[in-house]
Amino acid sequence: MPVIETRGLRKSYGGLQALKGVTLTVERGQIYGLLGQNGAGKTTLIKILLGITKLTDGDARLLDAPAGTAAVRARVGYLPEDHQFPGYHSGYSLMDFYGQLYGVSRDDRRRKIPATLELVGIAGRMHSKIKTYSKGMKQRLGIAQALLHDPDVIFLDEPTDGVDPVGRKEIRALMAALKEKGHTIFLNSHLLGEVELICDRVAILQRGELVREGTTAELTAQKGVFEIGLAPGQTFPEAAAKALGYAVRPLNPAATLWEAGLGDGQSIDPLVRSLVEKGLSLRHLVEKKVTLEDVFMSVVEGAEPGTDRRDRKATAVGGGNR
Repeated sequence: MPVIETRGLRKSYGGLQALKGVTLTVERGQIYGLLGQNGAGKTTLIKILLGITKLTDGDARLLDAPAGTAAVRARVGYLPEDHQFPGYHSGYSLMDFYGQLYGVSRDDRRRKIPATLELVGIAGRMHSKIKTYSKGMKQRLGIAQALLHDPDVIFLDEPTDGVDPVGRKEIRALMAALKEKGHTIFLNSHLLGEVELICDRVAILQRGELVREGTTAELTAQKGVFEIGLAPGQTFPEAAAKALGYAVRPLNPAATLWEAGLGDGQSIDPLVRSLVEKGLSLRHLVEKKVTLEDVFMSVVEGAEPGTDRRDRKATAVGGGNR
């Protein structure tokens, strides 16, 4: 069964529609990325899945149970955005506190806390006060508390916020390792490059609606544009390619790499056959891609603000609901 599943999910606050019939499925062992502008409905969706907010209509299931089921929440880890931990705690004492809330036994806490803090790279500071931690260290501590009870599903809201590039790479490696162990990760992030590197599937929410969804390869494929490279010393038959109806142009001054654009209903196969028939060696053929950021901007550029914003002035400068 899917780990996360929504069908026609709707959430309204009076006349304000935060979610407008969202349907998505997350399979076990996936890293699933959720993207959207501030106010698109991402946090509303997560709160419904966690049972913090009740849905208005539709269906939401988590680990094959209705969203919000108490027994299921014990199998979930959650890192909220902009979390705040009491500065008087040390990293160890905070983890011990959360471990008790999670129902982890004292012996297991003593064993697992150092190991989990080591996993996120702050074991050496586990007995220091949190008030002495940098923002990146606090973020690592937040990830650690979400992992302590070995949850099946982990919701991470901006997990690399405030973390330096080396730290972001380490957190990506950590997420990949968790995936290999069978954990499912539901990820919110504004760092689209990070999402593109780590996520198996990506969904884009806009004003409460799911407007794009698929693998990163599916979303970033630039349909109908190919890069073609021949063996060294061979000349690309530009005139012959144009005679077949392809829009071609060199991609570098040496003309060793070419771009071929397809017309409506056209396939790349006739051009490939023509090259082979001419005795040319095809060394490079790939459908060109755009970045996930390009895809995201094409969806949201010029769009109106999200519908679940409560404080439009605050969200205009990056705060408020997400």
